[in-house]
Amino acid sequence: MRLPGADGQPFSYAAPVLQDRAVRVLFGVGSLARVASEARTLGGRIMIISGRHEAEAATAVAAQLGDDLAFQIRDVVQHVPFEVAVGAIEAARAAGADVVVSIGGGSATGLAKAVARDTGIPILAVPTTYAGSEMTPIWGQTDQGQKTTGRDPRVLPRIVVYDPVLTISMPPELTAASGMNALAHAVESLYAPDGTPQSSDVAEEAIRTLAHGLPGAVRQPDDPQARSETLRGAWLAGWALGSTTMGLHHKLAHVLGGAYQLPHAGTHSALLPQVAAFNAPAAPGPFSRAARALGSSGPEAVGPALFELASQLRAPTSLADLGLEADAIEAVALIVSGSPVSNPRGFTKEDVYYLVQQAYLGNKP
Repeated sequence: MRLPGADGQPFSYAAPVLQDRAVRVLFGVGSLARVASEARTLGGRIMIISGRHEAEAATAVAAQLGDDLAFQIRDVVQHVPFEVAVGAIEAARAAGADVVVSIGGGSATGLAKAVARDTGIPILAVPTTYAGSEMTPIWGQTDQGQKTTGRDPRVLPRIVVYDPVLTISMPPELTAASGMNALAHAVESLYAPDGTPQSSDVAEEAIRTLAHGLPGAVRQPDDPQARSETLRGAWLAGWALGSTTMGLHHKLAHVLGGAYQLPHAGTHSALLPQVAAFNAPAAPGPFSRAARALGSSGPEAVGPALFELASQLRAPTSLADLGLEADAIEAVALIVSGSPVSNPRGFTKEDVYYLVQQAYLGNKP
C-alpha cells in the first residue's frame, strides 16, 4: 500500500478510517493558514477549543475567522473531566456553534469530541503533539476518578490539518513521551483482532517512520524535516488505531490515567515495552512486522527495542517517576484483570500485577 508523504512533500488525502467515513487530511508546513477556509466548508458558526500552549495558533485562526468565530475556549484539562465537558457543551449550544475547531494535543481533541458526541457538530482538528486521537472515533472522559472510553463515529473529525511548525515548540521531554504514545497506538493496532491488511500496512509504516524521525526531533527540536517525519508517523499511528480495537495496553493506560491522574503520554511510554514483551509470544506475525519496522532481530526483541528507544529519547520508562505509588499496583491489577479486553494473550491478575510492577520499577523487559 502506497501511503502519501513519504517523499516529505505536502499532501492532501482522504484517509479511510471507518468503512463509511474518510477523514480529509491536509499536511504540510504552513497548513495552519488553511484552517479557517476548511472550517467554513463544515459550517458558518465556528467554536475554537485550544490549550494554553496553543494561544498563538488559536489567535491566528480566530483572526482568520473574523465574525464567523462563535466562541473560544482557551484552556483544557487532560482526561476530559466530566464537569469540563459539560461546560464546553453548554458553551457550544449557547453560542450556536455548528463547527468545533480543536487546536492542541489529546486534551483539546478530547474536549472537542465531548462536544461533538453530545451535539453532533463536526470537528476540524489541528494537532500540535503526536497524540493521534484526531484520527480515531474513540472518546474518553473521567468522572470521580474513573475514565470511561467508547467509540462513536460522531467524534471522528471530518478534517485534520497537520502543520509540522506547530510541533516545534514541544520541549524534548514532551516530544519523546508523545512520540512513544504514538508508537503504542501503532504497535497495539498491529495485533488487534479486527486488523486488516490495510491497517497493518499503516501501522508498520507508522512504527518505521516514528523510530526514524523521533531521535532527530528530540535532539534538534527545530529541525523541520525531523518534525515533519515524526508528525507523519503520528498521523499514521492514529489512523491505524482508529481503524482497530484497543487491547491490554490501552486499558492499563486509561485506568492509570483516570484513577491516578498520571500524564497520558508518559504512561504510554512506560507501559509500552512491558506490554509488547508480554504479548509478543502470542502474536509472532504482527510482532515480526514491528521488529522489521524497528530494525530489531525478531518478535521477542520488540519489547527490549522499545525500551532502548525510550531510554535513548529520555522518555519515561518508570511509572514511579510519573508519580504512581507502589500500593496502587494491586488495585490496578484487580480492575484491569476483571475487565473485558481483547488481547492476543490471556492474562490473570498476577500477570497484570507483574506488568505494572515492571513498568513501575522501570525495568528493561
